Amino acid sequence: MAKKGQTYKVYTEEEKMEAVRLYESGVSSREVARRLGIPEKRQVLNWVNKVRIGETLTAYRSNQTWRKGRPKSKFTSIEEELAYIKAENEYLKKRYPNLNGE
Repeated sequence: MAKKGQTYKVYTEEEKMEAVRLYESGVSSREVARRLGIPEKRQVLNWVNKVRIGETLTAYRSNQTWRKGRPKSKFTSIEEELAYIKAENEYLKKRYPNLNGE
């Protein structure tokens, strides 16, 4: 489980292909990980499996593409944000009249 503030090492495609090449030449996954400074041998095996089934090893996620759902609203001023919140509050009062204690 990821811990707050934890960062992950991002490997280039060349580093990944080097790991796959070493593994394919007969070096064990544990030894490949040790030589290249990869913390887990399982990561090497994941890259090897991706290459074998024909997937690319490039990073498939950028900072924005993996996020789902409605994008966060950006407000140019505090007044604009306050007006938005008031309108949202009025809408909810009309939509659910029994929730505000009447």
